[in-house]
Amino acid sequence: MIKRVPHTFVIVFSIILFSAVLTWFVPGGSFERETVTVNGVNREIIKADSFHFTEQQPQTWQIFSAFFDGFCNTSEIIVFILMIGGAFWIMNDSKAIDVGIFSFLKFTKKLEHWTLIRKLGVENIIITLIMLLFSVFGAVFGMSEETIAFTIIFVPLAISMGYDSIVGVSLCFVAAALGFAGAVLNPFTIGIAQGLSNLPLFSGIEYRLFSWLIINLAGFSYVLWYARRIKKNPEKSLVYEDDAYWRNRNAIKTEEVIFHTPLRAWVVFLLTSTALIAYSILFPVSELKVGNSSIELPVVPISTALFLISGFLSLRKTVHYFILNLLAFTIVFLIIGVMGYEWYVMEIAALFFAMGLLAGLSMGKTANELTKLFIEGSKDILSAAMVVGLAGGIIVILRNGQIIDTILYYMAQSMQGFGKIASVEIMYLIQNGINLIIPSGSAKAALTMPIMSQFSDLVGVSRQATVMAFQFGDGFTNMLTPTSGVLIGVLGIARIPYEKWFKWIGPLMLILITLGALLLIPTVLLQLNGF
Repeated sequence: MIKRVPHTFVIVFSIILFSAVLTWFVPGGSFERETVTVNGVNREIIKADSFHFTEQQPQTWQIFSAFFDGFCNTSEIIVFILMIGGAFWIMNDSKAIDVGIFSFLKFTKKLEHWTLIRKLGVENIIITLIMLLFSVFGAVFGMSEETIAFTIIFVPLAISMGYDSIVGVSLCFVAAALGFAGAVLNPFTIGIAQGLSNLPLFSGIEYRLFSWLIINLAGFSYVLWYARRIKKNPEKSLVYEDDAYWRNRNAIKTEEVIFHTPLRAWVVFLLTSTALIAYSILFPVSELKVGNSSIELPVVPISTALFLISGFLSLRKTVHYFILNLLAFTIVFLIIGVMGYEWYVMEIAALFFAMGLLAGLSMGKTANELTKLFIEGSKDILSAAMVVGLAGGIIVILRNGQIIDTILYYMAQSMQGFGKIASVEIMYLIQNGINLIIPSGSAKAALTMPIMSQFSDLVGVSRQATVMAFQFGDGFTNMLTPTSGVLIGVLGIARIPYEKWFKWIGPLMLILITLGALLLIPTVLLQLNGF
C-alpha cells in the first residue's frame, strides 16, 4: 500500500490547527510598545520589563476565518504572484525564453573547448556564478520577494540543463537566502538590529563578511553536490514526477520557432525608448544605496542608452531576442529601483506587468489575446497565491491568541544563569524558533532586539554578538518555515510540494544551523573588530 503524502494545503492548515490548540494552553501575554526612530525610520519596539499576562484568547472558529485574514495580511505578495504569473505567461507564449535557453546552452557547449573550464565543469561554474550574484543581492539589499519572479526563469533553465526544479529554485531563492543570512550590509536586518542596539551602523563588517563566505561555501557545495547527483540520474530527484510539467513545457523544438520581426515590435521599441528617454531626463542622476553608503550615478540614462543599442540590434535578428532584451532590462531597472528608489512588491509587479504587455504587443497580440493569456497565467499560478494566504493564517491565529509575546517572554527567561557561550547560543536558537513563526526580519528585529541587547549586557556578551545571533537565526530558517509567504510562493511557482522541499532542505538546514552556532563562538571568545 502506497502511503499518500498530505497536500501542502493540508500541511499548512494542520499547523493552523496546532497553533489554535496552543492558544488554549499557553497563557495570553503582552509587552508594552513604544515608537523609536531607527536609521531615520519609525519602528515600534518592546519596552524592557513591560511584559504582563493578559486574559487568554483561545481560538476556535477563527481557524476558518484565518484563511480570510491571511489573504488580507499577505495581499501584496498574493497580487504580486498573480501579476508575475500572468506577465510571464504572455512572455512564454512568445517562445522567447525557450529560444534564450537554447542559445544559452549552445553557448555553454562552446566553453567546453577551454581545458580549465572543462575540468572545472561549465555547468558548475554557471551554477556558482548565478548563486553568487543572488547571494550578493541578499547580503547587500535583502533580496527576498524578488526571487519569486526569478523562479519562473531559472526553473525552466535548470530543467533544460538536465537538473530539476529544486536546483532551479536554489539558483535564486536559496542563494539569496544564504546571502540574507550572511547579511553583510542588509538594511532590513543588520541595519535595524544594530540601530535598536545602539551600535554603529554596519559595524563589525569584517567578521560578517568572513561568515558570509563560509555560509556560501557550505550552501553552494550542497547544491553543487545535489546537482551533480541529479545530472547523473535525473530519476533520483525528489520532484522527478512533479517536474513532468516543466519537461513537457520545455519540449518545444527551436526549429518550430519562426524567427521574424513584425512591424509592431519596432513600434514597441520606439514607444519604450521614448518613455525611457523621458525618465532619463526626469532622473538624470540616481542615488544608489549600498548598506550605509551611497553613490550618485546616471544609471537611468546609461541603462536607457544601452537599451537603445541592444534593442535595435536584437530587432534586426528576431523579435524573440528583443523580448529577451526587454526581460534583461526589466531586471536592470528592478535593481535600480530597489537600490535607488526603495521599490517593493507593488513597483516590481508593475514593472514585470509592463514587460509582459510589451512582449505580447511585440508579437502582434491583440488586446483580447493579451487579456486571455494574462488570465491563463494567473489561473496557472493561483494555487501558489492561495497557499500564501493560507500560510498567513498561522500568524493570525498566534497573534489573535495573544501568545506570541508570551512565547518570547518564556524564551528570554530561559536564558537566565548561563555562561557567555551558552547564552549567545540560546539567543541564536530562540531567534531560529521565532523565525518559524515570524519570518519578517525587520518585524522580528523590532520585537526581539530591545530585549536581547539588554540581556546581553547583563551576561557580558557584546551587543554585536547578539546582533549576529539574530542575523543567523533570522536567515537560515527562511528556507524552511511554512509561514514565509516568499518560500510558499516560490515553491508554488516551481510546483514543488512543501513536504518534498522539507525533505531536501532538511540536511542543509542542519548544516547551516550548526555552522551558525560555530561562527558565534569567536564573537564571544575573540577580540574582533566592532565586537
